[in-house]
Amino acid sequence: MPGLADLLSRPAKWPRVALTAAVFTFLDVLDVLLCLVYAVLDAFLEESPVACYCHRTHGAEEDSGVSDTLYVRRSAFRDALLALIRTVGVRRRTTNASPDKARSPRWSDCGCARCLVWRSSGGGRLHFVVGKEEPTPTKGAATTGSERGPEDDAIFIHGFTSSSSFWAQTVFPELAAAANRRLLAVDLLGFGDSPKPANCAYTLRDHVEAIERSLIDPLGLTSFHLVSHSMGCTVAIALAARNPARVKSITLVAPPYFLPCEEKASQVALSRLAERKLWPPLVFGTAVMSWYEHIGRTVCFVICKNHRVWEWLIRILTRKRGVDFVVRDLTRHTHHSAWNTMHNVICGGAGVQDRNLEVLAAAGVPVRVVHGDGDQVVPVECSSRHLKSKLPRAELRLLGGRDHRTVVFGREKEFAEELRVFWSGCENREAVVMDGCVRA
Repeated sequence: MPGLADLLSRPAKWPRVALTAAVFTFLDVLDVLLCLVYAVLDAFLEESPVACYCHRTHGAEEDSGVSDTLYVRRSAFRDALLALIRTVGVRRRTTNASPDKARSPRWSDCGCARCLVWRSSGGGRLHFVVGKEEPTPTKGAATTGSERGPEDDAIFIHGFTSSSSFWAQTVFPELAAAANRRLLAVDLLGFGDSPKPANCAYTLRDHVEAIERSLIDPLGLTSFHLVSHSMGCTVAIALAARNPARVKSITLVAPPYFLPCEEKASQVALSRLAERKLWPPLVFGTAVMSWYEHIGRTVCFVICKNHRVWEWLIRILTRKRGVDFVVRDLTRHTHHSAWNTMHNVICGGAGVQDRNLEVLAAAGVPVRVVHGDGDQVVPVECSSRHLKSKLPRAELRLLGGRDHRTVVFGREKEFAEELRVFWSGCENREAVVMDGCVRA
């Protein structure tokens, strides 16, 4: 801990520290006030309003994949305000109805035809995009790798507040030109055109099981590669750990992984990935949306519920007929799906990362890690130091001058070629050891 002399020798930091404390204290107060506002609105507009996490305790759900960060977001001032409210008897009026009865979408979510397309599709299966399919199977019918040729399929998993477009509109055109394999980009549960149920906790298990019942089982995938970005890496690692014999390789792009320490893994992930800082703006925005449940709901209400208005304005301002998929994807979720996924997958999933990685190491699944050294969302040391220490045999590729998105965007052709080389090496190595030896 620095001494008084050290602090006085760095006076320039004092205004910044004071401003940061003042801003987040204001946000603490605002979030509590919004808690009361939504309590009243939900009571009138929802048949079975469910309590927010401000007034729930982490008990029975502890072993169900629900993260403790939903209940304990460390802020002494905010906790004191909530305690004062409870002391004077101001509470949210909620019913004891089962979350299964929660209306979907909620009144604060968009109810347009595009956002509700998943309700008419039936079955609750995830939406996915096929980059190349040879031959074209009958819809819903199971097909096997032997019917399509020697090359294995590849499943692509996007990151937070994104969709299958992250891969389908960037890397797929480069891969499909030369690949004799199916490329499957999935919209994760709660994002893109996939179902967004209000009665789901969006745990890591929920996401993995949704992929299994939507892609792996119906399509009869017995052998496939995994490619994932950011939060999608946590989902991909868990999916691979459940299916180690089927996964031929896994490519992790900007994976959010931290080595175990004395602090609980979920709290480490929250504090490192959503650090309460005012600068850079991306980090500040992440902190606000991760720490403040009701401010985040308000942002989603303004942006996501009214996405058609914003898209119309963007088309007018840019004089283009369409809206860039990156912008569009930012609105294609509900607050419930994004809030719970952020905490239950990114934070809560951190607690099972080590166990899942150990399964991959024991099974000998080839792992390739790609990270940009200019990443402001997921620190580069997550790959260069933390993940490399856990999986010393993993192939690591650090890219200079690349950030969280440009690690893929702007180098699609190069990224696709690197995937082809990596996949080919894994498949050739698998062919060599078909006599029963385990994969290296």
